[in-house]
Amino acid sequence: MAQILKFPTQASKLGYKRVKKHKPAENQNQLDLFPHPKAQILNLESGLSRFEQALLLDERGDVKAAEAYAKAIEEQDCTADAYCNLGIIESQKGNTSKAFDCFTTSLKHDPRHSEAHYNLANLYFDLNDFRLAQTHYEMAREVDPSFANVYFNLALVQGINNDFAAAVNALNKYRELVSEDEGRIAEELLQNLRKSLVAAKNSRIGSA
Repeated sequence: MAQILKFPTQASKLGYKRVKKHKPAENQNQLDLFPHPKAQILNLESGLSRFEQALLLDERGDVKAAEAYAKAIEEQDCTADAYCNLGIIESQKGNTSKAFDCFTTSLKHDPRHSEAHYNLANLYFDLNDFRLAQTHYEMAREVDPSFANVYFNLALVQGINNDFAAAVNALNKYRELVSEDEGRIAEELLQNLRKSLVAAKNSRIGSA
């Protein structure tokens, strides 16, 4: 019989993750000894690239951010990043289909885009598709093992799927990567996961 995991009130999943700075998709392990001249991508009026302008508007909560990201995509400036951030805006508007299209298109441009995998997982989580949510959290973790939020949300999904041992491991990893204050939100959930793990083991022993 499946165990029922009790989620504390503060254990709601961590939110979407905006791309703050462009990361080249190709050969990320190789040092760029000869960076491209910034003058090639700068907007002459503001000194910022089109993507950077959109990000600035986005961080200010300006409604023009979506249009600016669309222009960045049109000009092929940080295309995967722009689609990813645009997907967050669409999800916040409740436009689930458009958000899905943005995140998946981001991954078409960069299959190893950790934020796009993470945000797409959050979208699946909201749709109660926990199998695909877990798949994309795991892919985000593989691409960026230092992405702390991935481990917290992955633990939630694994707990829902009754994989308590994996959930405990993911939550412990989350606590390793964040500050002590941030780690406190995981304490009650971790206790509940451990109790569920013990109960599951006892149930198996009793039925043997």
